[in-house]
Amino acid sequence: MDTARRSPTGYVMFAIAATLGGINVLAVRISVGELAPFWAAGLRFSLAAVIFIVITLALRLPWPRGRLLFLTVVNGLLGISLFYALAYWALVRVSAGTATVVLALVPLVTLLLAGAQRFEGISRRAVAGSLLAAAGIGWMVIGPEEVTPAVLPLLALLAATVCVGESVIVSKMISANHPAITNAVSLTVGALTLLGMSALTGEQWVLPRQSEVVWSLVYLVTLGSVGVFALVLLVVRRLTASATSYMFVLFPLVAIVIGPSLVDEPVTAAGAAGAVLVMIGVWLGAVSSESVRSRRVRPADRTTAVLDPG
Repeated sequence: MDTARRSPTGYVMFAIAATLGGINVLAVRISVGELAPFWAAGLRFSLAAVIFIVITLALRLPWPRGRLLFLTVVNGLLGISLFYALAYWALVRVSAGTATVVLALVPLVTLLLAGAQRFEGISRRAVAGSLLAAAGIGWMVIGPEEVTPAVLPLLALLAATVCVGESVIVSKMISANHPAITNAVSLTVGALTLLGMSALTGEQWVLPRQSEVVWSLVYLVTLGSVGVFALVLLVVRRLTASATSYMFVLFPLVAIVIGPSLVDEPVTAAGAAGAVLVMIGVWLGAVSSESVRSRRVRPADRTTAVLDPG
């Protein structure tokens, strides 16, 4: 177990998941150009849930029961239903830059939640890394211009960060489960909830016709959902919940780098400067803090943590 924790496998999967998640930002932007937001999210997660259910049945994996089932459902409600509902609602009322800055606080929020629940210790290094990464995201998407967002959308975004931060912690608690089972249940819960919201708000349920929207949906269902959500659960097995949450500050970084080739968004000087701050913050808060933590935890404690993540 000790060797597994010291191997670079977790960081490689972390990097892949962060890259795919960054492309998700661009793919979602393309898909909602034709599809209503709740319907687009509900359709995406419904198809991804079907894939995970088929994998679970094919592998004859046991379905969770009792406390594990409850936590898996909670994970779906927090990380899929509430997070996407709040984020989408806010995104039609504030700029994407403002939303990105607020969501960049996910690592700090996760760290504080984990500390409050005595799930992890709170280190100065991790707090400093979270704040530095958030500042870097702010400089990338806003720069020196003053922005004053509306209060209610801002509160919705802050609530979204709390939801997704807590869902990362819950994912750590149930990380002993097979990723296919966890995602089959969580995505089903999330998809049904989002489709219900779509119906209640009167959105039109239509299939995409534009070729770029079709391909963006195909990507979001396969690599963007099946790939990312499976990788996140595998990463959270190897890293702490707070370290795993640093993926969220890398998503916009990846989107800014890849954006010019997909959605014709140029890279600015502010974006380049902010990217440097983000990378330093992620290293300080996730990679460096996790390395220090691993050296401080005894091998026996590491084994127990892997076998009993709750």
